[in-house]
Amino acid sequence: MVSLVAALASCGGGGSSGAPPVAVTPAPTSGATPTPTPTPSGCSLSERKAWALSQLQEWYLFPESLDTTVNPASYATVQDYIDALVAPARAQSKDRFFTHLASIAEENAFFNSGSSAGFGIRLTYDTTAKRVFVVEAFEGAPALSAGIDRGTEIVAIGTSAGNLQTVTALMQSGGAQAVVDALGPTTAGTTRVLRVITNGAQLDLTVTKADYALLPVSSRYGVKVIDNGGTKVGYVNLRTFIDTADPALRNAFATFKSQGVTQVIVDLRYNGGGLVSIAELFGDLMGADKVGQTFSFTTFRASKSSNNDSDNFSALSQAIAATKIAFIGTTGTASASELLINAFTPYLHANSALIGTNTFGKPVGQIALDKASCDDRLRPIAFRTENSAHQGDYYTGLASRVEATCSAGDDYTKQLGDPAEASVKVALDFLAGRTCNPISGGGQTTLAAGGNRNLVQPNAPSTLQREVPGAF
Repeated sequence: MVSLVAALASCGGGGSSGAPPVAVTPAPTSGATPTPTPTPSGCSLSERKAWALSQLQEWYLFPESLDTTVNPASYATVQDYIDALVAPARAQSKDRFFTHLASIAEENAFFNSGSSAGFGIRLTYDTTAKRVFVVEAFEGAPALSAGIDRGTEIVAIGTSAGNLQTVTALMQSGGAQAVVDALGPTTAGTTRVLRVITNGAQLDLTVTKADYALLPVSSRYGVKVIDNGGTKVGYVNLRTFIDTADPALRNAFATFKSQGVTQVIVDLRYNGGGLVSIAELFGDLMGADKVGQTFSFTTFRASKSSNNDSDNFSALSQAIAATKIAFIGTTGTASASELLINAFTPYLHANSALIGTNTFGKPVGQIALDKASCDDRLRPIAFRTENSAHQGDYYTGLASRVEATCSAGDDYTKQLGDPAEASVKVALDFLAGRTCNPISGGGQTTLAAGGNRNLVQPNAPSTLQREVPGAF
C-alpha cells in the first residue's frame, strides 16, 4: 500500500516525513499494481541523484514545477539537487523544503518508537532580544534529569566551562544556526556545558546527549481533566504523530469518556506532523457521532489518480462525541496537525476553534520511496489533503479557513496543560463561551516577556528535528 504521510513543515522551513517503510515504488491504494520505474542500482552520488530525479518525475505532486534543466553535476549533495529540482514549487510556497532525502534506518527508529539521540529538549529563540529558552523537556532524557525544564533560559554554551560562548554573541554572529552549531552533533555521547537560568538561579550544567525514546504524550502533563466552571474539559497534548501515540491517545480518551467529557482542548502548538494514520485515529477518538462520515480526502496527481482515497470516521470503544474542540496551534503546527484541525471544521463549525496563532500551512503530504541499498528514503510531496467539504490548499495557514479563532500567547513561565498558561486559559474561555480576540494575520507566537519567537531549527535537520521542530 502507498504509505501516506502528512508530516511536518517546521517553522524554520524544514521538511517532513512519517510512515512505515515501503518498497522503492509503492503500490497504489486501489487498482492494479503499476510497473516500477527502472532506477539505477548503484550508490554513487550521480546514481543516487538520477534515482531521485526518476522518482520525482513519476510521483511529484507538481510535475509541471520540476526544473529538470538544472545540471545534477552542479550540486554537491543529493539534497541540494532535489532542492534545485523543486525550487519553482518552493517559490510558489507549495513545497517549502518538504521534499527531502532521509535515512531509512533513522526514520524507522523514530516512527516506530520515538528513538533518537539528544539532550531531550525543545528550544525557541527570541528574535528581538536574541535569547534562547527551553519550551519543553522530554521525560527519560538527559536535560530533564539535569533539572532543565520548560522556562529554563540557556545563556551560554561551551564544550567546557572554560570556553563558554554567550547565546547573545552566538546569535549576533550567526543567528540561530550558530546556536545549533554550538550545541554539537545529534549523536549520543556529545557533551556540552550549558549555563542556564532556571527558577531564578544561574547554573553551569554539564549535559551529555544520549539515546532516548520520545513519549508522544507526556507522562507529566499530556493528559488532564480540567474543571472549567463546573464543566469537565479534557486536555491532551500530542508532541508528534508516531506509532506509540496510538495507545497513549486511546488511554487518554478512555479517561475522558469515563468522566463524561465532551469538550476537549487539543494542544498541538509545537506539533509538526507525522503519520496520517495517527491523525485519523485522533479524529476517530473525538468523532463517536460521525462514524461512517468522511474524515478527509487524499488526492494524487492526475497520472496517479488510482491512489486517490478517502478516510471515514471509524468506531472505537474509547471514542467520545466531542461537541466543542479548542485546538491550540502556532506557526510550528503543521501537516498532520492541520489535517486534524481542518477535518472538524465542516462538522463543528464555530464550535471548533484555533487558539494561539496562525498555523504553518502544509495541506500536502509525502510518500516514502526507498532505495534500501543506499539507506536512502525519498520523501516527495505526492498528495494533497482536504476535509469532507473539499476544503484544502491552506498554504498560508488555517487561521483564515477555520470558523472561529482566538489569539493567545505561549507562556513558557507556566507548564503545558496548566489552566493558567496563556493558551490553555484562552482555550478554556472559548469552551465556556467567553469572548476572545480573533487571530489576525500569520504572526509569530508572542513571548510572555515580549518579542517574537521561533522554534530553533537547523539548516539540515535530523528526522527528530523534522518531526519535532525545535528538538535537540
